[in-house]
Amino acid sequence: MKKLPKILIAGAVLLGVGALIAADHLDAPAVGGTTADITDYFAFESAENSSNTVFAANVQSSLAGEAEFDENVLVEFNIDNDGDLVEDRVIQAIPRDGKMYFFGPYEISSTGLNSTIDESALIGSVDISTGADAITMTTTDGIKIFAGLRADPFFFDFTTFNAVVGNPAGDFTGTTGPNGGFQTAENASDPFEGTNVLSVVVEVPNTLLGGTSAHPAGTGVEIWNTWVEAKTKQ
Repeated sequence: MKKLPKILIAGAVLLGVGALIAADHLDAPAVGGTTADITDYFAFESAENSSNTVFAANVQSSLAGEAEFDENVLVEFNIDNDGDLVEDRVIQAIPRDGKMYFFGPYEISSTGLNSTIDESALIGSVDISTGADAITMTTTDGIKIFAGLRADPFFFDFTTFNAVVGNPAGDFTGTTGPNGGFQTAENASDPFEGTNVLSVVVEVPNTLLGGTSAHPAGTGVEIWNTWVEAKTKQ
């Protein structure tokens, strides 16, 4: 495949094994409304196999119905094994003709703004899911892959947020929810409810991730750092 320079980054997160941390949701106008817009990133221990880690990137917020991945956008999961915040291994996903192709995890020869795909590191491909039923594929190495439309898991109450921003004095006695009364979790407004995102998910045995480094020092806790990037071909 041709070289895919990174010109847009829409989200990043660092986390420890077993933890779950999410990134931002709505991005700058330059990437908003495209599959280069990373809405959330999750990495967590597999519920089915504690020796596996799941990496899940959601892109393109607030979709009302069907949507397609951009074939010019590469989703790249970065894995730092030695704690220097520089990627040591990558997992890459790029769509072609209704399928998502996954590569890795493999060691990279150079880091930085540009990425190339090592086609010899092909994991496999999976049909992109367009409906409620999830189409998945499991390789002989125990890697599971998925790509497709999913319900948006994000929650953000714009009504209360705007009330807080507009009232720096901190007097919120007049702040009400959409159903009256004080704003609570039960009556909060969620503009993302009923909307979709496009998800790219890969579950990988930890033995294929290249090992971890102890952090913080002296705790004996084994972690690695991970972040996701969207890179656009030019």
